[in-house]
Amino acid sequence: MKISTKGRYGLTIMIELAKRHGEGPTSLKTIAQQHDLSEHYLEQLVAPLRNGGLVRSIRGAYGGYVLGHEPKDITAGDIIRILEGPISPVEGIEDEEPAKRELWIRIRDAVKDVLDNTTIEDLANHTDDGESDAYMFYI
Repeated sequence: MKISTKGRYGLTIMIELAKRHGEGPTSLKTIAQQHDLSEHYLEQLVAPLRNGGLVRSIRGAYGGYVLGHEPKDITAGDIIRILEGPISPVEGIEDEEPAKRELWIRIRDAVKDVLDNTTIEDLANHTDDGESDAYMFYI
C-alpha cells in the first residue's frame, strides 16, 4: 500500500493544527508557507477532513481551521481513511488463494494497528531523539 500526497499532506495539516491546539484558528496559508506546499492543494484536502468532522473552519479576518476533536482522539488511521479510502495492501483479497490471502490480511491488520494506535497528539509531540545518528559512519 502506498500513501499518496493526499494522505501525507493531510497528516501535515492535522499535525500542525494539533501543535497549535487551543491557540485559535490556523490558516492554511501559514501551513503551506511553513512546509513549502501549495495552499490551493491544502484547501482541496481540508474539505473532506471538515466533512469528516476532523477539523472545523472559523470564518473571519483571523479565521482558519481548528481540530474537530482533541488531538489524543484523532488517529492517523482516521485521517488516512478519509483521504485515501480503505486500508488494504491489495485489491480483491477475497479472490486470492488461501496462503496469499492470509499474508495480505496480516499485512493489512499490521498497518491498521499502527495507524489506529498513533494519534496526532503523538505525532505533534514527536521529537527527534538522535536515533538518526545511530547509522552515521565517520571515516
